[in-house]
Amino acid sequence: MAKLILSMDGLVLKEIVLDKERLTVGRKPHNDIQIDNLAISGDHAVIVTILADSFLEDLNSTNGTLVNGQPVKKHFLRNNDVIEMGKYKLKYMSDESAAHAGDAEPHPVVRSGVTKPPGELQLASVDTGVRSNVGTTSRPTAVPPAAIQLLNGPNAGKELALQKTLTTLGKPGTQVAVIARRPHGYFITHVEGTSYPVVNGRQLDAQAHPLADHDVIEIAGIKMEFFLKA
Repeated sequence: MAKLILSMDGLVLKEIVLDKERLTVGRKPHNDIQIDNLAISGDHAVIVTILADSFLEDLNSTNGTLVNGQPVKKHFLRNNDVIEMGKYKLKYMSDESAAHAGDAEPHPVVRSGVTKPPGELQLASVDTGVRSNVGTTSRPTAVPPAAIQLLNGPNAGKELALQKTLTTLGKPGTQVAVIARRPHGYFITHVEGTSYPVVNGRQLDAQAHPLADHDVIEIAGIKMEFFLKA
């Protein structure tokens, strides 16, 4: 199981096993990893873990979050990545038996702005390097292609193909969720916000929820239909 090593000035302070799907980091006491330091925002960042993959999201923190010395907003974590928040460091160590541990590509590519309906919904896909674009021969998968279609708002009718391993949906600072594409299907997980996504009229909890063909998802007031493509 993957873990984080918390340190400051080279001194190891704590080891955290990523045994939760959603783990928060911040100065406030309700966080899973509380760092009582003024350089850390009250709700600084969140790490979402789905199966063997972990996804870091900065929650609009005041001083920002670095990974390997580079500022990030969203980042798919790789073995030995070093997350920096103020003087504190969190080293990510993946499970050696994880399915993707042997992938040759060292870093993901973050592509934002795939579709961004003005004032409505922000969507972004994260390519983890596990799967390349259509037409390549990297890692075959049995999962069928899928997409979401916006059902309300000025951009109703627009579609977003779920071609990447992770696709984030929502309004940063209000409500954000992530749809993960896995060999056995698609799963939606809450990332940010006090309210959780709604699927078919039922509000979800913090656990990953499998999506079925024609499920209706509501995030940040926007309804969308998930569907499998023939």
